[in-house]
Amino acid sequence: MIRPKVLFIGGSLNQTTMMHKIARELPECDVYFTPYYASGPLWLMTKLKMLEFTIMGGEFKRKTLHYIKSNNLKLDYEGKNDNYDLVFTCQDLIIPRKIKKFKTILVQEGMVDPPDWRYHVTRFFGLGRWCASTSMTGLSHQYDYFCVASEGFKELFIHRGVNPGKIRVTGIPNFDNFEKIKNLEFEHKNFVLVATSDIRETTKLENRKKFLLNAKKIAGDKKIIVKLHPNEIAEKRTAEVKKYLPDTLVYQDVNIEPMIANCDALVTRFSSTIFPAISLGKEVYSNIDTEEIKKLNPIQNNGTSAKEIAKVARELLASTEPINRAKEKNKYFEDLKANIKQLLKRKLALK
Repeated sequence: MIRPKVLFIGGSLNQTTMMHKIARELPECDVYFTPYYASGPLWLMTKLKMLEFTIMGGEFKRKTLHYIKSNNLKLDYEGKNDNYDLVFTCQDLIIPRKIKKFKTILVQEGMVDPPDWRYHVTRFFGLGRWCASTSMTGLSHQYDYFCVASEGFKELFIHRGVNPGKIRVTGIPNFDNFEKIKNLEFEHKNFVLVATSDIRETTKLENRKKFLLNAKKIAGDKKIIVKLHPNEIAEKRTAEVKKYLPDTLVYQDVNIEPMIANCDALVTRFSSTIFPAISLGKEVYSNIDTEEIKKLNPIQNNGTSAKEIAKVARELLASTEPINRAKEKNKYFEDLKANIKQLLKRKLALK
């Protein structure tokens, strides 16, 4: 029998390791890996190194390529093979033109940004989804199934416009077994962990001074340890932390899981770190309500999410239904026309 060919598109190290876990559950398939990539003008921008702050370049791409090579995985850089039975990706803000003709499964990577003005402007004018970052996850509609972390996330994505018929609640690798990190050792204990984000590195605004001083207020007399986001410039951001919190320890290239296991409280914004922290009973201070975090919290299935996603893959590979996404592909333009009509009606009513 001919083995089905499957392409796994990585991105950040979290995304790439998730893809690898799913691939391990599909031993009957011939699997290939690639870093995240684009087509058209965005592809050219990556070649000109204009998008080094994204998962298509810089440290993200270097770490993904290193992971692929060090794990002896087959590399098909930017899917040049162009002959696949199925494609997996952890993000659909950008869908490379070549993979649109293949069966595709989107896998949720973790927390998604809340809708802000970028989200609403992007939807209103039908702009590229990447303009609004991960708040637009799932809204390409260019996939057959979307595997999500929990029923709470399913509701969230449906509310934002994802087709309910395409969503499968499977749990997601790397976020489905928080119990295993409970007893991890770390050199410090009983501290307040501050997990920063790469908001500014991805061209958004953040008042880091306000964020750090708020963490200091929350911590009181407890020690503060800051874990920088991997995409942040360590030297620059460390100096910034020391300016406002001079006695604080700052880490970057270390695993955050042992830090979460041994802290008393976590202070962050929209990071996925809120999920293991809340699951382990830590105090969590973020921009998301605690009850909402509990509702969204990924299914804890003892690390079997990759196996559940593999079942979805086999179902899709066995399907003889033709790929037809034209109707959903035009949804952006339909939304744009509806929004313009609504705006014109309001203006006419005011007159």
